[in-house]
Amino acid sequence: MDNSTTTEHQWTFLTNHARVLVQIARDPGIRVRDIAASCLLTERAVQRIIVDLEQAGYLTHERRGRSNHYSVITSKQLRHPADAGPTIAELLATLLR
Repeated sequence: MDNSTTTEHQWTFLTNHARVLVQIARDPGIRVRDIAASCLLTERAVQRIIVDLEQAGYLTHERRGRSNHYSVITSKQLRHPADAGPTIAELLATLLR
């Protein structure tokens, strides 16, 4: 039995946190609903990821009327010790090409 098809769909190179961060970097005024649609996640999952990113200091938000405006803290370094060195700005520069 060939398991290559099954194995290919079990992992990806980018985490959901990275995908959400990229969407916010592209459009700081983006709605949670639109992030969810772009990332193929639920709105609740996106909300949890945004909270994670804010608590870790990678993201802030400001309420503007009925919507949020996000700011990515691009000077922060990547979180995992094995990825130490590059900043969020460097990661986004690669992913936003």
